[in-house]
Amino acid sequence: MAPQTSIPVAANVLGTMGTTADRVKLIPQLWTNWRTKKTDGLPGSMLFLWALCGVPFGTYSIVQNFNIPIQVQPQIFMTLCLMGWSQTLIYHHKWAPWKAGLLGVVIAGTFAGAEAALILTLRPVYENGNETPIFVVGIIASVILAIGLLPPYGEIWKRRGRVIGINWVFLSMDWLASTSRGAFFSLMALVAQDTFDTLGGVLYIICCFLEIGIFVSHIIWLIRTRSIRKEAAAQGKTFDDVLSEHQEQDLPFRFAERKSRGRRKLQADEEMAREGTPNVSEETEKPVDSGRATQVVRGEDGMTLGARAEM
Repeated sequence: MAPQTSIPVAANVLGTMGTTADRVKLIPQLWTNWRTKKTDGLPGSMLFLWALCGVPFGTYSIVQNFNIPIQVQPQIFMTLCLMGWSQTLIYHHKWAPWKAGLLGVVIAGTFAGAEAALILTLRPVYENGNETPIFVVGIIASVILAIGLLPPYGEIWKRRGRVIGINWVFLSMDWLASTSRGAFFSLMALVAQDTFDTLGGVLYIICCFLEIGIFVSHIIWLIRTRSIRKEAAAQGKTFDDVLSEHQEQDLPFRFAERKSRGRRKLQADEEMAREGTPNVSEETEKPVDSGRATQVVRGEDGMTLGARAEM
């Protein structure tokens, strides 16, 4: 695809709408993480891969000379994703805040350097008519994008369709707005350009459908658990209260969290450690001295009556 020589007003307007939302849409998620001090259900791997996706996608957008808002999007989103990833290290993995923050800064600098190197390397090649390298970079961005949206589905499977830890305002804005991963307005911005970018369009479409899947999964879970949640509310409880009661009493529950094989084994080991092993006392007879053997004399009931030393 040839580089964009002119950017229509409509493309810039739609891209700006997406970028404006892109600058603030992760803030509700970051705020939720900070307020609750929890990131359960929010995969750190997803945030890291989204940040990593910004390197090839930013390179792809800048080298192809897309409208300025779409060129800026990957840089903003990369930064916000690394902030969220650092929060998962602090709240879920219990890292010290300064360690997580320092690691995030180092990785951000590394990503920025890698993107700059790719742009300086690939732009002359692309301008000389060789489109293959930048096309490969676009494919890599799409692959990382798709992989990055898979970890939430692992959390969904574990909780039988329930979505926790992901802020719905963030997810809604992510679908409508534009990011380095894409969504509705970014797709429309590409349509409004003089030349439609097929690879970029496919990337945005993948994002739209995978994010719709997250919404649909939780809606189905809400429908399936409506009677349980209604009964719990009548008793002044929440679904999590009901779930905890079943877990504490070791009762089967249709909507209990699934556990991986390794996690089941770890839980079994912890239960055995809590219960303890039965004390089995073994009688050890010691010789009276080094030159004598001791014979234990027992009665019919098995009780020890005495000992007789034999030379």
